[in-house]
Formats: sequence, C-alpha cells, structure tokens
Amino acid sequence: MSSDFSIIIPARYGSTRLPGKPLLLINNKPLIQHVFETASATEAKQIIVATDDASICEKVTSFSGKAILTSPEHKSGTDRIAEVVEKLSLDDHEIIINLQGDEFGLSPSLINQLALNLSENTDFDVATLCERIDNMDEYTDPNVVKVVFNTKNKAIYFSRSPIPTDRAGGLPEEAYKHIGVYAYRAGYLKKITKFDRCKLEISEQLEQLRILYNGGKIHLGVVENANNIGIDTKEDLELACSINED
Repeated sequence: MSSDFSIIIPARYGSTRLPGKPLLLINNKPLIQHVFETASATEAKQIIVATDDASICEKVTSFSGKAILTSPEHKSGTDRIAEVVEKLSLDDHEIIINLQGDEFGLSPSLINQLALNLSENTDFDVATLCERIDNMDEYTDPNVVKVVFNTKNKAIYFSRSPIPTDRAGGLPEEAYKHIGVYAYRAGYLKKITKFDRCKLEISEQLEQLRILYNGGKIHLGVVENANNIGIDTKEDLELACSINED
C-alpha cells in the first residue's frame, strides 16, 4: 500500500471530565505519547499533534514528536486539524487521518487499512471504522456510539441510543459500535469546517452527523478485535492502565 497519507492528532487540554487528559499517565507515559507511538507504527509519511496548549507541545517535543499550536477557539478536533492543513498548505487530494488524542490502543494496521479504504473508495468523502457489538452493556451505553450502514458500507446514521432497535428486547445482529478514527481528503476536510452545526449533531453530540446532514458519504470499514479504548472517564483511564504493554 502507498504511504501517502498524513496523521494529525487533535489534542485539547480542557476536557470537562478529565482536565489535561493528553498529559495523564498510563503506565508512566502520557496518553498523547501512547497515541503518537501508535501513529508512528503506521505507514504515514508525517505525524503532527494539533493542540491548543503549550504544555502539550512541550511534551510532544520532549519525545521527538512534532506539534503545532492551534487556536483555543476551535469547537472540534476537525476544526483544529483543518487549521494545520491550511498552515502546511497540504494538497486537497492528500489523505488526512484524524487520530484523536484520547484513542488508546488502536492497532496501527487498522489505521493503514482506513487510509486504503478511502483511497480505494473514491466516491466517498470520509472513511471510518466500526466493530460488531457483542453484549448488551455496550449496546445500551450512551458513551458507546452506534452506527448503521447499508450494503455498500455507506453510513446511514450514528447515535448514542441503541440502534437498530430490537422490538423483542434483545441484541440485534446488526448492532455495530463506531471506532472514532477518520480519514478525509484535505479538500473535503476544509469543506466540513464551513458547514453549520446541525440540530442532529447538537442533540447527539456527534460531529459526524454534520457530514451526513449535508449530504456527505461516510464509508464504514468493519473490523474485528480493535481493542481500542477511548479515554473519556476515570474508569477508561484505569482500564487502560490495567493493560500490560509489551
């Protein structure tokens, strides 16, 4: 596969539930370093942390990573990434991976596959990943984002609610959870930032709904055993710390 893609890692200091989240330690190493090392194990041609905080920039520099300080006014990681794309004058056709700064433990091979999925599916604007849900706890957990898609792997809807619904009260066979990593072409990424927030996005607190609302096509790659942990709560952090890394 061609390695002609870049990874930009948005890392905001001011998390509501976990302030300073990118700098929190997991097995004596800050979260942002774990994520950067995941990115470094892919075929990406460059990796950049986009942050709103000088202390995060300093930490990334301390482990020989590259960081760019961005505006503190951005409302989303997508906006932060778009600023970096503009600053670096990246070509509109270049594939950009949005690897969020709190996405712990994702396999580098899945990131490579994600870039390939977008490269091969030229009629899609965005690519992302999902995995089948195999238990009711995840299915009913509003912190686990669910997604439904059609036979062409085109996203129909994302929700924090249990979708699709099983009228009998069981776990539907077509229940999938979203894995929050994205691939875009730089030109479309800049276009997304011009879209207004829609009511669906505000209601669900899911930025990707802005893309669907404005007619964008999102490709879903179905994977197995992703083993990623989105660090949003203290419990997530404790779970990540319990994992023994090689």
